[in-house]
Amino acid sequence: MTDQIFIDTDCFSSFLWVGKENLLVQIYKNQLIVPTQVYNEIRKVPPLKRRTDSLLANGDIVLGSIVLGTPEADLYMKLTSRPDPGYKIIGAGEASSISLALHNNGIVGSNNMRDIRPYIDLYKLKHITTGDIMINALTKGLISEGQGNTIWTDMISRQRMLPTLSFSDYLASKKIS
Repeated sequence: MTDQIFIDTDCFSSFLWVGKENLLVQIYKNQLIVPTQVYNEIRKVPPLKRRTDSLLANGDIVLGSIVLGTPEADLYMKLTSRPDPGYKIIGAGEASSISLALHNNGIVGSNNMRDIRPYIDLYKLKHITTGDIMINALTKGLISEGQGNTIWTDMISRQRMLPTLSFSDYLASKKIS
């Protein structure tokens, strides 16, 4: 079985903002889980809500819920309101993605490394970023490097925080040519 990807708001919206959610669907068919907390954040932005609702209606993504009284809910509350000493409170999208990934042996999809890295390390979770997804799109022949640069620039212009100024720079940082 292929691992499920529990994607947070920033990572998911990077693709939604630039109309490239099709890349997520093509690469991660039947793997992408959008936590309800992420959907609640996205639905506040009408164009992102429309795109997400379309993906849900087509069965391209599914919502992931955290049920009260479960270990997932306990961890979610801990991460969003009362973390262990030395750890910081994180947002609902990141916390739901981490909690669901941990308890379902999945992968966290997030760009917010500054906030989530300690938890990724603590729980030994697998993790992907927008950059990793873009590399997968390139590797699978869904985009060229030039198209990747255009998408990357569009994401940055939509206030997405990416680690380099261009996709080519990101490829170089990962030693991919």
